[in-house]
Amino acid sequence: MSSENTVMPKYTQVGEGIYAIDTEYMRPLMDASHLIVDNGSAAYVDTGTTLSVPNLLASLHDVGLQVSDVKAVFLTHIHLDHAGGAGELMQHLPNATAYIHPRGATHMNEPSKLIAGTIAVYGAELYHSVYGEIVPIDKNRIVEVSDGMRVKVGSREFELIHTPGHALHHYCMVDQSARLVFTGDTFGVSYRETDTGDGAFIIPTTTPVHFDPDAAHTSIDRIMSYSPTSAYLTHYSRVTDLPRLAEDLHSGLDQYVEICKECVDQDNRVSRIHEKLSDYVYARLDEHGYDGDRDAKNSILNGDLTLNAQGLDVWLKRLDKQSRQSA
Repeated sequence: MSSENTVMPKYTQVGEGIYAIDTEYMRPLMDASHLIVDNGSAAYVDTGTTLSVPNLLASLHDVGLQVSDVKAVFLTHIHLDHAGGAGELMQHLPNATAYIHPRGATHMNEPSKLIAGTIAVYGAELYHSVYGEIVPIDKNRIVEVSDGMRVKVGSREFELIHTPGHALHHYCMVDQSARLVFTGDTFGVSYRETDTGDGAFIIPTTTPVHFDPDAAHTSIDRIMSYSPTSAYLTHYSRVTDLPRLAEDLHSGLDQYVEICKECVDQDNRVSRIHEKLSDYVYARLDEHGYDGDRDAKNSILNGDLTLNAQGLDVWLKRLDKQSRQSA
């Protein structure tokens, strides 16, 4: 059979019944959708973009399942690198329900504001090349996730917990029996290219527009209250040694806030925040034993640091607005 029109699965088994599928968003090994398989039932956790859907479906078939076996699509939050492909994917899954935070459900049923906001940032041409077309999800196939809701995939039961800080429309999925959690972006980003002999390297992600450091600290502590031994991040997949990583995230959040304080009254504030964030993160990366040069570091982390700087600037503007309103 010719490979010209064949989509090859791009996935790795990363846990018992858990597969990380590379959504090929932006670059390899940046953005994962996770496929959960148990007793003939399946679910996806996050989807990547519409352009990612062929990889997701090919991986499902490669592990011996059919689209009718998928019962759930869990969207940890509705940023388009996590949920942009959900509408298209749902059209292929006749028996699936989409589980979405109440603050995000309406936007996935009617995505025009998501589309307009993304085009405003990236422009129409880049938007279409990166995200494709955003397809709405029928509201009758959406369940709004309440805090503490429990959902089964096969025999596995997940507790869905609201975890603001990165986004107001964020939840995580805890499997207490397996001591694991799917964290979306609440537990930061950790790319496998930065792993060293000291383990995984992790940083908080403060993408616009809802970043709240106090809520982020609380959500990290809530995740750790379940004593998980592994976390599955959308960026990128399984990490262990979670007490150390949680400490690194708390420290990182505190340092991000200090950087904001240093830059609050400076001209070109976003650029200054970005510069200081890069210096801080790259110094930590050196201490972690990563031996790549600055170009190598930029190729992995500069996109995140750029968005982090923008998110921190939005947070500062929100604080300033609140201060003026209360004066």
